[in-house]
Amino acid sequence: MARAFADLGDAPLVDYHAHLVGTGADGTGAAINGAKTSWWHPIESTKARVFLSASGVQKEDHFDADYLARFVQLARGFPRPLKIHLLALDHNYNDDGTINTEKTDFYMPNERVVAVARQYPGLFVPVISVHPHRPDALAELDKWAAQGVRNIKWLPNAQNIDPANPRHDAFYRKLRERQMVLLAHVGAEGAVEAAGAQELGNPLRLRRALEAGVTVIMAHCASRGQSADLDRPGAQADNFELFLRMMDEPRYRGQLFADISAMAQWNRLPKPLLTVLQRPDLQARLVNGSDYPMPAINCTISLRALTKLGVLDAADRAPLKEIYQRNPLLFDFVLKRVVHEPKTGARLAREIFLQKPQLAGAPTSATTPPLERKGDGS
Repeated sequence: MARAFADLGDAPLVDYHAHLVGTGADGTGAAINGAKTSWWHPIESTKARVFLSASGVQKEDHFDADYLARFVQLARGFPRPLKIHLLALDHNYNDDGTINTEKTDFYMPNERVVAVARQYPGLFVPVISVHPHRPDALAELDKWAAQGVRNIKWLPNAQNIDPANPRHDAFYRKLRERQMVLLAHVGAEGAVEAAGAQELGNPLRLRRALEAGVTVIMAHCASRGQSADLDRPGAQADNFELFLRMMDEPRYRGQLFADISAMAQWNRLPKPLLTVLQRPDLQARLVNGSDYPMPAINCTISLRALTKLGVLDAADRAPLKEIYQRNPLLFDFVLKRVVHEPKTGARLAREIFLQKPQLAGAPTSATTPPLERKGDGS
């Protein structure tokens, strides 16, 4: 613990990628696809139940309130102030602008994440989710931007969003006009249903947003799966390789960033984590993300595999396990602070875990009281 926090100074730590999950209990407006929890769909139902159980909530009667209470408890278990970017998730939409309920696994409304951020302004930062196929998409961006929100989340594979589609140009112009940052999932998606749509997670498809002037954070560094190499027709490439190609393009520097959420999971090892540890130039454009509640799914992390890879000292496994039992959110942070490059011992840069100045611009002038003026809910 001392080693993990020693060089971080006094600035708040920042988690750019965490999920608010709900079933709709307590009237939150959240929803989970009932078909996905039915044993008539064993694979989908198992994934959904594992995801929900990772929250530590035992009963479903007040799941949404209990999930939030548990999350707040874990966040306040940090010995330093922590600001968590809390993600909404819009529906899957058909191309004609209608909601596709069958392919919407989880739904978390913007109103819910904004309300939680207002309840805990020192702890949470709201990240809205607006599908560009929505008839009211531009108005929805304006509404929340006017209230000081400047972060938006897409999960293209699960939401049916093609970032390269020219129909989204007006959406991108609005994001740039409102100085909003787009956090987009890239790479294969496994937590929610994305069958037949994994290509929408191709990192190269975000070039259109970047060329429109949008600031983009690529989630997970595209550390899973393969996609079409759009620069070499007919070829396939690892998504991580396509991600590196994007990050190495000089024209995107200062505009393209990525988060390291989920990169220590066993199914993403070894190349992405090793490469990031070996490239300080990449680390200068990375931010931390926990992907909570994923760290609480213990089968996704293998400390033994990390030790075998040489990025984790064997002596650190026991204390990490102890931290995990008390606080999986804190475990995720400490693990990322102690992993190191096998030969040089170099760790991830401290700046990854702090606010990125390029992502902290002033929010749009608010026509309603900004989030910071609400009570702190302490």
